[in-house]
Amino acid sequence: MKKEIMKNIFLLIVGLSFLGLGCKEVTSTTNDTAKQETTKDTKQKKPKTETRKNILFFGNSLTAAYGLDPSQGFTTIIQQRIDSLDLNYKVINAGLSGETTAGGNERIDWVIRQKVDVFVLELGANDGLRGINPDETYKNLQSMIDKVKTKYPAVKIVLAGMLALPNMGEEFTTKFKNIYPRLAKENDIELIPFLLEDVGGYPDLNLGDGIHPNVEGQKIVAENVWTVLEDVL
Repeated sequence: MKKEIMKNIFLLIVGLSFLGLGCKEVTSTTNDTAKQETTKDTKQKKPKTETRKNILFFGNSLTAAYGLDPSQGFTTIIQQRIDSLDLNYKVINAGLSGETTAGGNERIDWVIRQKVDVFVLELGANDGLRGINPDETYKNLQSMIDKVKTKYPAVKIVLAGMLALPNMGEEFTTKFKNIYPRLAKENDIELIPFLLEDVGGYPDLNLGDGIHPNVEGQKIVAENVWTVLEDVL
């Protein structure tokens, strides 16, 4: 009887031992599988390490989204579009209210100290409003294009076209209008024919001053820009 009891105890101990080894093997297998899955997930979720390219919008109050929160401006809308398409670009807004082409030509050297891959030039509207000689506007815009190209030879440039108000006279408005397609052709750069297409002159799409786009107007301006910009990216 005593031997029988001892035998049963021995078998119990051996059984428990094998059971314990089995559990360890299952646990080990499970851990190995978990490690493999974790490694796999890590590889799949590995963030992009490539440096984002910069799109510099250089302009006046139109670029600066005058009268609105910057988040409502067309440059922010462009960034949102870029992000939605998973494009590796960062929009930089260098708009300054009241800026003329002469002022921009003085400011450009400081602004392009940061890397520029795509340069969107939006200046000239204030020249038109002030009746500045279109020849001067042309020279200043060309100077800015030259400066950007000299520093960044591979840069892609988009020029935003503008129109002068009719009250400036036919000769002035015609000469002013022709500045932009002329520059685009001479420099082989992309042209947005008229930045404020389908916005300028529409009271319901502008602020009370009748010049600067409101929230809805900014959305249309963003489309005008994107139509040209998307082929550049």
